[in-house]
Amino acid sequence: MSLYPRLVIPYSRSGAVVCQMSGSPDQSRSSMIRRHRDGLLDALTFKHPIGTRKKHNVAFINTHPIQYFAPLYAYLNRLDDFAVSAIYLSDYSIRGAVDDGFAHNVKWDIDLLTGYNVRFVAGADRRGAPAGFLSMVVPELWREVRGGGFSAVIVHGHTPAATLVAAAAARSARIPVLMRGETHLGLRRSRVKNMLRRPVIGACYRWFDGVLAIGSANHDFYRAMGVPERRIFTMPYTVDNDRFIAASHLSTVERAELRAGFGVTDDRPVVLFAAKFQRRKRPDDLLRAASRLRDEKADFHLLMIGSGEMETELRFLAQTLSLDNIHFAGFVNQAALPRYYAASDIFVLPSENEPWGLAVNEAMCAGMPIVASSEIGCARDLVRNGVNGRTFAAGDITGLADALMPLVANAEMRRLMGRASKRLISRWSYAECEVGLRQALTRIAAPAGWAT
Repeated sequence: MSLYPRLVIPYSRSGAVVCQMSGSPDQSRSSMIRRHRDGLLDALTFKHPIGTRKKHNVAFINTHPIQYFAPLYAYLNRLDDFAVSAIYLSDYSIRGAVDDGFAHNVKWDIDLLTGYNVRFVAGADRRGAPAGFLSMVVPELWREVRGGGFSAVIVHGHTPAATLVAAAAARSARIPVLMRGETHLGLRRSRVKNMLRRPVIGACYRWFDGVLAIGSANHDFYRAMGVPERRIFTMPYTVDNDRFIAASHLSTVERAELRAGFGVTDDRPVVLFAAKFQRRKRPDDLLRAASRLRDEKADFHLLMIGSGEMETELRFLAQTLSLDNIHFAGFVNQAALPRYYAASDIFVLPSENEPWGLAVNEAMCAGMPIVASSEIGCARDLVRNGVNGRTFAAGDITGLADALMPLVANAEMRRLMGRASKRLISRWSYAECEVGLRQALTRIAAPAGWAT
């Protein structure tokens, strides 16, 4: 039997009906489920969520609670004219499950369920991570969407199939639907997918009342798929800037202690990689670039945060290259992650086929200069060559080494570029998400077609 026959965790600022999470996330979740199963939540299972009378009663459809999205939903829900619900198909990020990218059991250690209306559809406790289009169909979404009293529904991405179930349910109830996704034209796809992309995805987008572009590359993708400019609204891909900025403030003593904890006991700059150890992230390129810098007498440390399929290979490569300045810190969870950014000096993301790269946002919140491949979805918006960092072509190890060398060698350049990163990221925040979403909701409320 599912733990979620129809679980609603409502949140209210007014205090009319409140069942807000308290204690640890584990205790709160267990308590909520236990009370629901005992029948004590029957009075809290609404046909319409709290906040129905708000001007914008918005539902986001997600496969599971996501550490980057939940704080945004809470931010929007605090606005006077917004009531935000998230309908989740699975709870695996709350209960903990093996993340294939990290090759590690991941259970996020920050609260993902407080501050907005949370709905887990029936069977959420039995579903894991999506593994293909048909891995999550979830017909139960039909009732949740149609009966929620929503003024708009926002789906994320083209898959799994449940995304289309939610969109179809909204359309059948004459509820406007918006799409938010990560795709851009630089992502490599098979020849068949490229051939089908424009006719199939273009037709799919005509089903939606608008799309929410996360950045410039994503915007260009929508235009290439035939979406008219008037139906594209910018809702930038963001992290919880306030949390990352606040948590990355370390005293001199705290910084020294944290650096000593991963093996750095001097003032040499720390070059940081913090991501999954996957092929497309190209962490091995960074090790090879570090070897070249060492041969050119550059003096620095290399800190590798993460885990994944390449970990054994990377450790062996470090030995082969005789990199005695490399430190593997393992997987670092969300609560501690900002401190590691603050303890480091330069952030590197050498990925290919990268939809966005939210680690870049995180590092910028900590005031770090950025060295990133130009293939990363965020590069055009967040990395300004010579201002807050440098870009290079993915796979170009010489280009990566050349981009790193001046930053490793020049503390003043690191300081100035780090300050520029903070200035840039301050304008890429939840406030900009609010502006873009308001524009979209206002526009789709007016009767209009998809005319170009």
